[in-house]
Amino acid sequence: MQPARLVVMSMLVLLGAGSTASAFEDKDIIDYREHIMVTLDEQTAALGMLMATQIPPDNLAAHAEAIALTAKQALKSFEPKVQGGESKPLVWEQWADFSERMNSFAKKTEALAVTARTKGQDAMMTEVVDALSCKGCHDVYRNKK
Repeated sequence: MQPARLVVMSMLVLLGAGSTASAFEDKDIIDYREHIMVTLDEQTAALGMLMATQIPPDNLAAHAEAIALTAKQALKSFEPKVQGGESKPLVWEQWADFSERMNSFAKKTEALAVTARTKGQDAMMTEVVDALSCKGCHDVYRNKK
């Protein structure tokens, strides 16, 4: 086998070996999940500042798009069935309900991002409260801080 092909094959094997959840430490999985949720919180706060006209709305669509992208990643971050952090065990016990809520959240935030990009801040006002209603899920699936 040619050396270059051997290197590529070795890299693919190594990448594949690290692709399962069991290859990662539970703490790292929880940390990653919490980083995703902090990102959602921070981007939502930035979007709130823009919509409250505390700062110029130049990046309104970018923040809405960041929220939509992170919302898509959020459900994936819970797929390794690793309990801990601020998540209640109920997340995995009631996975169908939890994942349905997270998928709905991702769809609503994507629609919000499209509205921000195509119609602007005024049009977003009617969608933002519904798209970013995190409390309902947090009340059920998140331990109080």
